[in-house]
Amino acid sequence: MVSEKPRVLIEDWLPFAQVGAESQRERGASSALPPLYFLHVWWARRPLTVSRAAILGSLLPAWSEDWPEDLHRKFPTRDAYHEWFLKLLGILGDPAATRKRLIRAKEEKVKLEANPYGYSRAFTYNPHPEQVDTVQALLRHTWGTVDPVVMDCFAGGGSIPFESLRYGFTTYANELNPVASVILKATLDYPLRFGSRLGPFIREYGKVFADTVQDRLAKYFPIEKGESIHAYVWARTVACPYTGKSIPLSPNWWLLKGPSPVAVLPAFPSSSNEPKFVVVKGRSGCAHAQPDRGTTSRTGAVSPWQGNQIVSLDYLRAEAQAGRMGEQLYAVAVKRGEGIEFRAPTSGAIGAVQRATHGLAENLDRWEQEGVLPIEAIRAGDKTDYLLRYGMKRWCDLFSPRQLLSLCTAAEVYREVCAALDQELEPELARAIRTYLAMVIDKAADYNSRLARWHSGRGVVANTFDRHDFGFKWSYAEFDAAHNLFRWAVGQVADAAEGIASLVDPDTQGLFASAVGSSPVERLQISKGSSADLVDVADASVGGIIIDPPYYDNVHYAELSDFFYVWQKRSIGLLWPRWFEEDTVGKDEEAIANPGRFRGVGNARVLAEQDYERKMEGCFREMYRVLKDDGVLTVMFTHKKVEAWDTLGASLINAGFAVHASWPVHTESEHSLHQAKKNAAASTILLSCRKRVTTGASVWWDDLKARVRETARGKAEEYETLGIRGVDLYIATFGPVLSVISEHWPVLTSEVDPKTNRPKPLRPEAALEIAREEVVSLRKRGLLLGREVRFDPVTDWYLLAWDAFRAEQFPADEARKLCIALDIELEKTVIASKKLVTKKGKNVVLVLPKGRRKRGMVDPDAEVFDSVLDTAHTAMLIFEEDGAQVCGRWLRERGLDRDRRFLALLQAMVNAIPVTKKKGQYIRPEMALLDGMNDALGLGITIPVEAEPELQPQQASFFAGGRSGEEEDMEEDEGDVAEDDEEEP
Repeated sequence: MVSEKPRVLIEDWLPFAQVGAESQRERGASSALPPLYFLHVWWARRPLTVSRAAILGSLLPAWSEDWPEDLHRKFPTRDAYHEWFLKLLGILGDPAATRKRLIRAKEEKVKLEANPYGYSRAFTYNPHPEQVDTVQALLRHTWGTVDPVVMDCFAGGGSIPFESLRYGFTTYANELNPVASVILKATLDYPLRFGSRLGPFIREYGKVFADTVQDRLAKYFPIEKGESIHAYVWARTVACPYTGKSIPLSPNWWLLKGPSPVAVLPAFPSSSNEPKFVVVKGRSGCAHAQPDRGTTSRTGAVSPWQGNQIVSLDYLRAEAQAGRMGEQLYAVAVKRGEGIEFRAPTSGAIGAVQRATHGLAENLDRWEQEGVLPIEAIRAGDKTDYLLRYGMKRWCDLFSPRQLLSLCTAAEVYREVCAALDQELEPELARAIRTYLAMVIDKAADYNSRLARWHSGRGVVANTFDRHDFGFKWSYAEFDAAHNLFRWAVGQVADAAEGIASLVDPDTQGLFASAVGSSPVERLQISKGSSADLVDVADASVGGIIIDPPYYDNVHYAELSDFFYVWQKRSIGLLWPRWFEEDTVGKDEEAIANPGRFRGVGNARVLAEQDYERKMEGCFREMYRVLKDDGVLTVMFTHKKVEAWDTLGASLINAGFAVHASWPVHTESEHSLHQAKKNAAASTILLSCRKRVTTGASVWWDDLKARVRETARGKAEEYETLGIRGVDLYIATFGPVLSVISEHWPVLTSEVDPKTNRPKPLRPEAALEIAREEVVSLRKRGLLLGREVRFDPVTDWYLLAWDAFRAEQFPADEARKLCIALDIELEKTVIASKKLVTKKGKNVVLVLPKGRRKRGMVDPDAEVFDSVLDTAHTAMLIFEEDGAQVCGRWLRERGLDRDRRFLALLQAMVNAIPVTKKKGQYIRPEMALLDGMNDALGLGITIPVEAEPELQPQQASFFAGGRSGEEEDMEEDEGDVAEDDEEEP
């Protein structure tokens, strides 16, 4: 038995609508992101707002009528306490309501006030002294101390420990990855230690660094008087297999889209072996140039030298692997005044490139001997395979000769500057400045590799990691590394360090320090190592563990961070040699489901899942050890796959934890989802857990199943009323059903394990399947506006796929699970027989009505259809190809214009398919057809209005005991593919 636990706020209530809206606001405008984002790349950062909500909600008590008189006087009602908590988070208005205003204003093209929220972003808020006093009173009453200790065992980019420090808690931040460990030093330690002193020192020594680099590189980057090179734009090249002439590889020839477009027009004169490029401007010029017609696609390339004959992808890869893929500079972007101009490269620019290639060759041997050149081999992996397919065998191969010359020169200058500052600054400050200057090199590498593309939509260089992976780019952009790159990177890092220091307000920290008797720096402990072995943390010493663990197979941190690791070895690795002993980041201890680690040894996917579960269970067992008996573990988790939830749930439960509450917080940017191309979960689920009270008695699954179903049904209905939709509604029910089985663990099944001859323990997936079934039933009723209409399994599957995934493309495994819930087969029925989807790698893509044309299925001549969906798709096909008059006659002849079942399906379809528009036109062709049919034929269907789902101001627990100035520069989410992405999948 564990000791009696104080009930905390997150177990009763969390303002997830407001926290979600504020989290989206936090990430909405690229120019106003938290400074942590600008310091260094780290993948899948959690917003600061949801991090602080998780921390404070896990430590502050739930409201109680039994509070002492002083607390009861301050918070006479639950609502008063909740309102105070929102202000403590920095949420000083109603961001959920404001987001709805913004969406409506954007649709209506109305300009709102500069800050429609009426207050600054919540992450900029530090608590006032009076709030600090109240927090301490609440903590003392709940825990008997004002400093219960907060730990993040997967600290990553540092969002959670950063917010913990800002609210004055003793904070342990642990991280396995050395690159992230360096980020933590720069994000947590040095801003606390040196505050506002950091920025001036970074700028001072950064200027020396950038000036020296410029002196050594200037001859390789010539400029004309009065101009600044914004970017060089390159195309990779291969020899035409038919003529031997050089083919420039690019999916399009756009330089700038928008009202004043610019493109290049490639020419292929028969007298030349290389193409020529002319810059064209304006709508008419670009229309003539047809820049959308590039030379590459996802399946290969074409040769303009040979009448656009096909050049296979296999040929392109073979040329790259043989070292015969080249590159050609085809445009230069130049800044003049406030604008950007484009021109074809001059002979001087081309000559400078040749000089740089010679300059690199002259230094290669020396740099390799001195350890400056990153020659480490790229290991095969799920994410790095793209690089190997195109002949990139070493990390230095990710950079063109001039890019590599620039970065190696910078690494050399870094050592010289560091030697000087070591003599001039106090030791710890010198270490700090060395760390930030190392990040300057990392940022330069991120924006100046062969994987950094030119973003023609915004007219900027997009960094290597504008996605959470490595994607080969047919064309790429290059900075002017002599005059611009490193100066810009120094400014970015200095601004970020100053911004971080300003958020860690020393006055607030002093208030907490006076109570706990230690300085802010003394209350921070950063450790590097596995979360399964927290050697420096004593048993039962931590009051709150708040983690954002690896999300199953979402982000392969070790593989991705090798890109920075090989440069950090040559910079900050000189200070932290034990962190950088290996050639590349260690992969074996990383807790992710990475099939790449198990190639050739069996079923790689299954082994990866088992490895993830085993490692996560080991980590959770260690957390169980260090957590106080009455402490709280809060886990943030985002994933759309049931397997991910099954493995996480099993590892959590087997380690001894029970789920007490769960909350969905809509943290992910919706700007990538609105086009309904790819399915993704929009919410982060917060699972609040405690050490399980064990009784020693087992429970049979057959006896518990009814309660799980009842919980899933009730919670699904509750969440739907709170505005949770799509795949998030399915995922939202996972927490409550995990609560039921985790509280009654161990749960046994009637199946006998042949190895032990004992009943097998339940897999969490069994409970999650029930949750999905209940959501399926609920959503079908919702699509039919509460009516009970029987269709057929094929029609039901189509409707619920659109409703659940809100996208034309989603994982095949999820499609299969929906088939199981509806008792149909994916391969045989949905794909082969009914052609509802096509396979695309690990995904499936829904097929348009005309793509399903087949005699007797989607067939205007058919008299009888075996699926209501086939009837609807046939009507849509006729309307699209033959018009309203022919479609209306076809419907009347079959009595479909009065058929309640048919019309109910059309209504359900418009309720399921996204109604989002772009420039006044429906994104989804299906919606355009349905709306057109309804308007032309008077079918009486109600077309939903495009809007954000309604959210109630007061939100109940998932499981409790049983266009403005501020957002006008919204970006696509950091993990999305931009419309002109040049990745070969």
